[in-house]
Amino acid sequence: MPHIAMQLSGIRNPDVVRGVVHAVNALTESILGKQPAVMSTTVQTVADEDWFIAGRPLSEIGGSAFDLAISITDETNTKAEKARYLREVHAAMARLLPGLHETSYIHLVDARAAAYGYGGRTQEWRHQQAGV
Repeated sequence: MPHIAMQLSGIRNPDVVRGVVHAVNALTESILGKQPAVMSTTVQTVADEDWFIAGRPLSEIGGSAFDLAISITDETNTKAEKARYLREVHAAMARLLPGLHETSYIHLVDARAAAYGYGGRTQEWRHQQAGV
């Protein structure tokens, strides 16, 4: 786990997309302790004229923005780990996206283990099978 869904402003650039996915996945592994083999990542690009901050499109104000939602199993990460993840992902995105606007969001979605999973099995089932 987890599933990571990102939206990036601007014109789709495959090199930027790969760089962003690599950076976010690496931080997800190193900070949140998630296994790369079961990370699922989707990326969508939104045109600058369709991305608004404070009611104004990025095509007018310039720069770039992103929105990242990551679903993780509830109670598997501490508040400190989550805070560090937000800081480090934002810093990585600032290095990868030119003129990154501060109004770029990261949402860690704590999903209950009994209501979240992959491969037709819940995380709760996996926890029980592991005997933890």
